[in-house]
Amino acid sequence: MNKHLIALAVAAATLSGAASAAQVYSDDTSSLSIGGRVEAIGALQQQADSNKDNADLSKASNEVVDKSRARVNIGAKTQIANGVQGIGFVEQEITKDGNDTRYVYAGVNSDQYGQLVYGKADGSLGMLTDFTDIMAYAGSEVGGTKLAVADRTSNNLAYAGTFGDLTFKANYVFSGADYDSAGNKTDVHGFSTGVKYNVADTGLALGAGYAEQRGQFKNDKGQTIAGSDSHAARAEQTFATASYTMGDLYFGGLYKYGRRDGTNLVTDKVTDTQGYEFAAAYTAGKAVFTTTYGFMKDENAHSVYDELANAVAIDGTYFFNSNFRTYASYKFNMLDKNKVGKVKASDQFVLGARYDF
Repeated sequence: MNKHLIALAVAAATLSGAASAAQVYSDDTSSLSIGGRVEAIGALQQQADSNKDNADLSKASNEVVDKSRARVNIGAKTQIANGVQGIGFVEQEITKDGNDTRYVYAGVNSDQYGQLVYGKADGSLGMLTDFTDIMAYAGSEVGGTKLAVADRTSNNLAYAGTFGDLTFKANYVFSGADYDSAGNKTDVHGFSTGVKYNVADTGLALGAGYAEQRGQFKNDKGQTIAGSDSHAARAEQTFATASYTMGDLYFGGLYKYGRRDGTNLVTDKVTDTQGYEFAAAYTAGKAVFTTTYGFMKDENAHSVYDELANAVAIDGTYFFNSNFRTYASYKFNMLDKNKVGKVKASDQFVLGARYDF
């Protein structure tokens, strides 16, 4: 078995191009690397007949949607003390709809004590949702609902440290001036923290994390609603994860409980959520087969729930080498189209080709 290929495959959906970055400059104290990917993606799925806010989501038709993208990143490192480096990283994503800055941060890294950065950087729960976010294309149904402060976000002071088999992360997102696409001021802030432990050489890994976010409840003018910073209004999430690797097989599981962290797909009201997800991967030479099942529901006082996610995804990826792969992915969406509309309940078939550099 090619250990390098299975490592690439299981993490394919979550690793940035930095995993295959090439060093373009190096001297006694500093280095610079460039990496990224070019990915052609064609997705067959239900599309609404209109992109207006009041579009009738029960009226839709199958269309092939071009979701192709490219990412380019630059990483820099310089020695500033014995075992301590100054670091910087930026990554840009390019699509047919425009550009997006995925990462831009700088900070310090200690070989002994870990890394501290500020800017647009990862939150602390991504390393937990990576347990099940392993597909070539389809994202994690449950893990993809992380609070903004626990995900990749700006105005973020983030720490990460690995000590033997234990990895610890913590980050704080500051309140401050930020604006949405309509020019409304936003003020989402809070923190997240997570821990992952690899149980020696058994193949077993365990994880847990917590996130708390404030300021996310707005009125029609985009202004923070009075009292939304109180404990009664803030959003919270708790995650627990486990995985097991045995040769060519990988199994992962995730459980999430959220408090005021989701939106009911039928009523559009803020709600508590509860969900779980299972993932499996099998490597056969240069081919990797993965599957996930994710389910999430809302909660209310009457113990009656609406489904927020209910889907099975399967895909197959073929690695010609560490730089080039092709894949096919199918998502079976089991939400009730009579409740949420044809678009939100539609299946999706994807063909893709990806070149990493």
